Amino acid sequence: MQETLGMLYFWLKAGHIIFMVFWLAGLFMLPRQLVYMHATAAGSTEETLWAERTRQLSKIILLPSIIVTWVFGLTLAITIGAWDQGWFHAKLFLVLILSGYHGYMVALSKKMARGERPLAEKRLRLVGEAPAILLALIVVLVIVKPF
Repeated sequence: MQETLGMLYFWLKAGHIIFMVFWLAGLFMLPRQLVYMHATAAGSTEETLWAERTRQLSKIILLPSIIVTWVFGLTLAITIGAWDQGWFHAKLFLVLILSGYHGYMVALSKKMARGERPLAEKRLRLVGEAPAILLALIVVLVIVKPF
């Protein structure tokens, strides 16, 4: 029984990491696509192409990846009893921020697909760096477990 649970843990961990990589790859791509869309004229054929690309990225990569990442992550947390560990609370907080960022970027892509440009291009480029910073902090918490 213990051996089966041990193997299940490693499969859950592998799945969590794989889908986290897919999710973050999508979160790195989306702001870049929005920067490209930003430079297009509202209502142009090119804007329509970028809007479709961002919609597909969200639907095919981002949405499934965030769901599976959360399911595997919460299952892992239950499996290892992480709820009473300080590093896990910090990680969970940062992942909640990252999930909110995901939602914000998808909403922003929908606004931009309608021809709106709520952010300046420079601001959009800066906002695109958020997933890298959050990823670095999350990895440190998981590997180092500083508290």
